[in-house]
Amino acid sequence: MASIRTRDPTKPFREALQSATRALALEPELELNFGGVEGPFDGGMKAGVGAVGRALKPEEVALARGRADAAALRLRFHDAGKHQHRLPQGEKAREIYEALESARVEALGGRALPGVADNLDAVLAEDARRKGWSEFTSQGDAPLERAAALALRARATGRDLPPGARKVYDLWREVLEGPAAGGLDRLIAKLGDQEAFARESWRLLKDLGLEDQLGPDPDPEPEEPQEQPDSAEDSEAQERGGESDWSEQEEFDDVLADPDAPEDSTATLSAEMEPEGGDERREAPPREGAPPRQPPTEAQGSGGPEYKIFTREFDEMDKPAAELCEPDELERLRAFLDKQLEPLKGAVGRLANRLQRFLMAQQNRAWEFDREEGMLDAGRLARIVATPTTPLSFKIEKDTRFRDTVVTLLIDNSGSMRGRPITIAAISADVLARTLERCKVKVEILGFTTVAWKGGRSKEKWIEEGKLPARNPGRLNDLRHIVYKSADEPWRRARRNLGLMLREGLLKENIDGEALEWAAQRLRRRPEQRRILMVISDGAPVDDSTLSANSQNYLEQHLRGVIRRIERENAVELVAIGINHDVTRYYRRAVTITDAEQLGGALTEKLAELFRAEDSMPAARRRRAGM
Repeated sequence: MASIRTRDPTKPFREALQSATRALALEPELELNFGGVEGPFDGGMKAGVGAVGRALKPEEVALARGRADAAALRLRFHDAGKHQHRLPQGEKAREIYEALESARVEALGGRALPGVADNLDAVLAEDARRKGWSEFTSQGDAPLERAAALALRARATGRDLPPGARKVYDLWREVLEGPAAGGLDRLIAKLGDQEAFARESWRLLKDLGLEDQLGPDPDPEPEEPQEQPDSAEDSEAQERGGESDWSEQEEFDDVLADPDAPEDSTATLSAEMEPEGGDERREAPPREGAPPRQPPTEAQGSGGPEYKIFTREFDEMDKPAAELCEPDELERLRAFLDKQLEPLKGAVGRLANRLQRFLMAQQNRAWEFDREEGMLDAGRLARIVATPTTPLSFKIEKDTRFRDTVVTLLIDNSGSMRGRPITIAAISADVLARTLERCKVKVEILGFTTVAWKGGRSKEKWIEEGKLPARNPGRLNDLRHIVYKSADEPWRRARRNLGLMLREGLLKENIDGEALEWAAQRLRRRPEQRRILMVISDGAPVDDSTLSANSQNYLEQHLRGVIRRIERENAVELVAIGINHDVTRYYRRAVTITDAEQLGGALTEKLAELFRAEDSMPAARRRRAGM
């Protein structure tokens, strides 16, 4: 009982906030300091959130959340290189420019997640109280940079400002709703594009009479054609800004909202391992004298002529899992996976045993009797002895089709799979590989992701070459296609590779169409007569750099084209399992599950269904299907 009384009651809250903040920031190394706050967050890997007492007072909890959210949003949406590129020379202009950028990243978070907006408002109200903003009586007391940031924040989120902050805004209302009103509206339309936002910030500073403090314009040339919307749809897409980045983050709002919510150990570990965002490449201005641009290449055969690839130079194709991790770390990750397997061993094991019994029953020796040749039927010998005139009876063993089958598991390794989904996927793949291997069915386990977040060296090359072509340049990220287990590799040799799925830094973005074509091509080269491809995914294809430079449905259209081609050829049997994502709208043969815990059952049931379907298929139809 003594240990229970001395347990720190703030520990669950601090751990939950740490995990949620890392996930929100897409940065696994971010550390929260629950001590004194040493001023604004500087963009490093440590953020002060203030002390939280053992009583977990609501006001202290709200402030800690708000400061953590502000740091996470700064890491996720702020690029220091782009910001520095247009930093004004004059002190006043620079202060306003800095304040507007802070308001931009917080507005992006507040618009997408109301819980985050509440937390940020709590910090704003505390700042107003500590600095006595409600006592200000003139513009000389209220800094213009703070008023401009408050105006942008209020307009972008549609939320009322706390009373003290409202007083600062009111003192500058005549300016902010007069000469600067149009500039603020233009800024809101560019929230999701930091470069465009910085340009509009300069225009606002000119409207405020601070043109002499800006310095020379670093980009005097006219804007690239793609910066100007050509239609109402393009304009609307720009006004929405970066909201699409948030579809996978809404779940973390609940964690922030409830400090006492139980934290799943696996989800906590995965959030701590989450690498995202920190590896995002910075864009550089176009280089003078850049070499002539190589024309984009088209994807081979799958998504139609519209789909292009800017360059394949930096792709990591057929990457063995062992090359992405040191052996010692791979052993550690495998040990952790084994630990996660323990509580699920019973449920998943029962499913595997049921599948094995089914397959073994299908593969048991079946005989055709009363044949004129073959093996002598010993069961009929007594009849021959009793009646010598009875002719000899022979039997012939039927072919076993399942021994000439290969199954590929293609697992989505995107950032949204982090936590429980990727853990369950690794466990299910591990158990299924062992089960099918015992049934003489070969199994290949593949994964797909990207090398970097929001564009890697492919995007850098596109920028260096002047962003040409300016419109629809094609895929702008570096693929990473991982081979966890090849079909001919025994499970015992590949078992530790599956732990790589839990490695920090691995899960990034997902370009499903090219991954699907890659897996299907590997299967087509196999000698087995029957080839099954099972796709495990939890969302539509997403790559921010590609979608920002092409149409919003660019990757989805390509995926649909690949699926149509594979299903039409019928050389590979395609099955998809969606986790909280309706894959039935893409795949002809698919199932959607609402919980990652159901994945093991869905995999075994779909495999059993496929084998049952083949067993009941007429022989002539099997021959036409190449089985």
